[in-house]
Amino acid sequence: MKTRTFWGRVAPYALAVVVCLALGWVASMLQREALAEWYPSLAKSPLTPPGVVFPVAWSALYVLIGIAFGAVWHVPAGRRRALLGWWGVQCVLNFLWSVCFFYARSPWAGMVVIVALLVAVAVFMLKSRRASRVAFWCFVPYLLWLAFATYLNAYVCLCN
Repeated sequence: MKTRTFWGRVAPYALAVVVCLALGWVASMLQREALAEWYPSLAKSPLTPPGVVFPVAWSALYVLIGIAFGAVWHVPAGRRRALLGWWGVQCVLNFLWSVCFFYARSPWAGMVVIVALLVAVAVFMLKSRRASRVAFWCFVPYLLWLAFATYLNAYVCLCN
């Protein structure tokens, strides 16, 4: 068995966290105009958190999503490919939601994407629960936040 160096073990985690945070930053740049001009005019749920909560929550979630990638990277090759595939799918859908909801200003398109994202995250969790408990548990808060975000998205769809 090949012994990995400290950096060999840590690099997948660190790189994935940086990539996730960078994608989140790019998404936030695409949202800026809509957040300033469009989003404030929408009817929102009384449960909608203050605006400052979203970047804090998403930053923490992006760190967890990156850690999950690092954990899956160290899973034996036979299971790794499918897990990385589902991880990638959820990443694309996560980014696409920001594009649909904010950049395109389409809550209904956002709703379709966020439901698909919920499914992708749930599938990733089901497939990772035996292969990597770390990856599974890192996605628990993500799934809960997405469920709440889905409610907020649905409220905007139905009330605007």
